[in-house]
Amino acid sequence: MIEKILPSRVAVAEAFSDLPDAVLLPGEEELTRGFVAKRRGEFATTRHCARRALGSLGIAPVPILKGERGAPIWPERTVGSLTHCTGYRAAAVAHRTDVFSIGIDAEEHAPLPGDVHNSIALATEQRRERELRREHPEIHWDRLLFSAKEAVYKAWFPLTHRWLGFEEADIELRLDGSFTAELLASDPVPATGTGSEAVPAAFHGRWLAEKGLVLTAIVVGNAPGAPRGMGA
Repeated sequence: MIEKILPSRVAVAEAFSDLPDAVLLPGEEELTRGFVAKRRGEFATTRHCARRALGSLGIAPVPILKGERGAPIWPERTVGSLTHCTGYRAAAVAHRTDVFSIGIDAEEHAPLPGDVHNSIALATEQRRERELRREHPEIHWDRLLFSAKEAVYKAWFPLTHRWLGFEEADIELRLDGSFTAELLASDPVPATGTGSEAVPAAFHGRWLAEKGLVLTAIVVGNAPGAPRGMGA
């Protein structure tokens, strides 16, 4: 499903439940120590999806360990992103020669709980949401905004190794299934391992609401002639 909002140069694999044949490789076992069975199943299935996606790029199965701030460590010369929520697990990967960074996120298509919305949404975002809700009240725009912010962070962190707060991305969701995230970090940050260009001032992504889920995806492109931050 998530392939609908990702470019063809990104390989994906997904599952809608935990897979009985999903196994943990050496090093991953240690990461799940203390997990309850449900959390361990999510972790194993998401890693299984990652290895399937990497396999389609011709890369042999490897452990997907955790690095700084829990970010997944990908094989050399690859980039990727993982996500899981109730009823969905997915991985998206690409060769670093094609893509600088990927951010994907999946959430249940339901309202955000409690006061979470006020804690993550800027005043400008809340104003736009009200307008979108009038046209399409069947979409939980608050949850979609949260998902987009998660995707932004996942695309941002591998390029900068810096935290990005919810308030540091102003996201404009559009009815055509696209969104733009204006990055409000206080100073420009050079990308790491991707050349001398700075991280773009905005990321462009795609979203999808389908089968009880909301999905968001951002790809920061490295294809010849591709705009940086192109979502699809």
